[in-house]
Amino acid sequence: MSVLVPADRPPVFALLPDVAVTKYLGRGIQSGLELPPQVALARACVAYDARTAERRRTAPVRELLDEAMNRFAGDRSAADGWLAPRIHATLRMTRAEAADNRLWNHMAMIVAPDYVVWRHKGADTAEGRGIAAAARFSGLHYTQAFSRLWWAGELFRDGDDYGPVVTACRNQDVLNTTMRLDVIDHRPTAQAMIRVIGGFLDAGIPRPGDHVNAFSAAVNAAGSTLMYDVLAEDTDPDTDELLEWIEAGAGEVVDWDRLPEGPADGRVGPAGVDALMPLFEKLRGEAPLRQRRSAGEGKEENAPVPAPRAPGVVLSKPTDFV
Repeated sequence: MSVLVPADRPPVFALLPDVAVTKYLGRGIQSGLELPPQVALARACVAYDARTAERRRTAPVRELLDEAMNRFAGDRSAADGWLAPRIHATLRMTRAEAADNRLWNHMAMIVAPDYVVWRHKGADTAEGRGIAAAARFSGLHYTQAFSRLWWAGELFRDGDDYGPVVTACRNQDVLNTTMRLDVIDHRPTAQAMIRVIGGFLDAGIPRPGDHVNAFSAAVNAAGSTLMYDVLAEDTDPDTDELLEWIEAGAGEVVDWDRLPEGPADGRVGPAGVDALMPLFEKLRGEAPLRQRRSAGEGKEENAPVPAPRAPGVVLSKPTDFV
């Protein structure tokens, strides 16, 4: 895939307002045939304060993205599981800081527009060249190209363990559907869901994305009448440990061949996850799948597949807004 790459990149990230993205993002940029107007966009940016800028260096992130494009040239979606923990461990910040989508706008439009196109560009057709959707450059936290990776690292990690993040990224519907649910903010719920999802991914069931979507919808619907935090009480993460982790190594280059370590702000107790598993396995087994027609017989498929026994997957966790 031939995509234009920015020749010059700023040494630190900045904050690029949505209105600037809307003004300059066009089909040529979305297809990779044109670069965003770097000078005009730079004028619209808001700089971080000097202290924050020290942990907002662009070079380590850019190196990760270049390596991902080399490693996963034949399977672009597989880059998510490799990048998500490393983006999170490199761009160390609180949830409140990560919720400012101006950072992700800057990353997509100025630092790495080529990665957005490489990862999310649609296929070329007889009607024209494929494009990456505008929401991949500036969009919601579970849609924007880089925000979705950072939040996957945050929501599905288990304290300092990023293993569950890799499991979550094995199926795109976890990022597209599961990650947008409010119940994911409850750490035992997030971990129990990844245990169930990891189980049927390991079992190799057909149409795994349909199962992810059906199970996620069932958990979310049950959460409107059941209090998961009553069934599985969670303790607050250690904010001091999180802030110490942020200050200790933000912007450092992480290992490319070994998972980094997240903040040691406390893992979720296994008792809470175990308390949710019987209910979640029941929901998993009863969740109706989206109807599809069989390729050979033209019949509609709608029967839930019995839930496989979930393996002992280590799970994830978020931390409160700080």
